[in-house]
Amino acid sequence: MRPIIMGIFLSFFIVAQSFAGGGKAYPLGAEGFLIGAAPPPGLTVLNYAYFYHANEMKDANGDSLAVFDKVSVWAEVLRFIYFSEKKILGGNYGQHFFVLYVHTDLDFVAPVGPQNKKSYSDGNIPYLIYSPFLLSWHLKQGKLHVVLDVADLYIPLSNEEKDNLASVGRNFWTIEPVLAVTYMPTTRLAASLKLMYDFNTKQEDYPTPQGVNIDRTPGQEFHFDWCVSYAVKANLRIGVSGYYYRQVKDDKFDLEGVSGPLKEALQAAADAQSRVWAIGPGVWYQKDKLFISLRSQFEFAAREMTEGYNIWFKLGYIF
Repeated sequence: MRPIIMGIFLSFFIVAQSFAGGGKAYPLGAEGFLIGAAPPPGLTVLNYAYFYHANEMKDANGDSLAVFDKVSVWAEVLRFIYFSEKKILGGNYGQHFFVLYVHTDLDFVAPVGPQNKKSYSDGNIPYLIYSPFLLSWHLKQGKLHVVLDVADLYIPLSNEEKDNLASVGRNFWTIEPVLAVTYMPTTRLAASLKLMYDFNTKQEDYPTPQGVNIDRTPGQEFHFDWCVSYAVKANLRIGVSGYYYRQVKDDKFDLEGVSGPLKEALQAAADAQSRVWAIGPGVWYQKDKLFISLRSQFEFAAREMTEGYNIWFKLGYIF
């Protein structure tokens, strides 16, 4: 295959690959203010409203891929957190559970994919998230807060649309250990970090731009959310938050029975490890047991994935 034709085909493939390689289970930048400061024992309910938009897809050199037009994603996430009075290793034991709805619109500059068209869209519940084991510590007279999450389990509902490049449904699992820390050297200043590592299981019948479904195992991923904030008042904080994402293991494709241009594209795409940085402003406010935050983050230095911006609105109540 001539290099220019191969390049165009590969570009289509990378863009269609859920905005490049890896599992992309976690919505980047979901957490910001006081990440490691877990709520007190009892039930806490959180609601996240999320919007993401990008009109650029970057290649391995950071250049825009001409075949891509834009992507828009919005999501509504409901999270239930419960911490008990029971202590394990000095920390409060807890669990949490998420249910979410995601809608995606994906546009290309030319027809592509199983349906041979420029635009794909889908809205669904892609998975449920559950962790059976959380521990939270409040240390150093309230200056240091830590949460250990042994593993968030992204439980697929096997509701993917196999002929839809924008399908949000999933048929593979993601297992994600988490460590979150908040340090408050003064009553006004806070620095927070949430570290995550994703292990993905095999994804069966993944749709390619040529209309052929193949099996793949998304590569492992490392990423973190961070935030530095300052309390203007006791119940009002302003700050800067962001995230870093890096795919650290190649995707693996089942190439048995696959040949020609598709096989070449799959072999090349297996090395397309995604990465991106993001940063942006935010504000946090608390009134008694109710708290809200509004943040926006702008991506930069993207490789093998989209580069855009997001908006997060978070509402929480401690019962």
